[in-house]
Amino acid sequence: MSGPAKSKIEIKNVKVYIHKKDPLTNSRIMHIDIESDELNKIIKDKEATYCAGKPGGVFIGLKKEMLERAKKLVEEKEKS
Repeated sequence: MSGPAKSKIEIKNVKVYIHKKDPLTNSRIMHIDIESDELNKIIKDKEATYCAGKPGGVFIGLKKEMLERAKKLVEEKEKS
């Protein structure tokens, strides 16, 4: 489902880039960069996960460890 819903928590301050091949940044192939401090609390550096297209956007699946971190982040957000 795309768009807002009661069961969704918006992640603010996310930057998304199409990163072209660029020897100055060591980018060897074109790819998409999603940069967010909040996302880095869920998906740590060097962790891999599943991503697929969906109508209106992209779905990023989370592994068990990532799900636990996401639950913790949601609890923190719901308290504040």
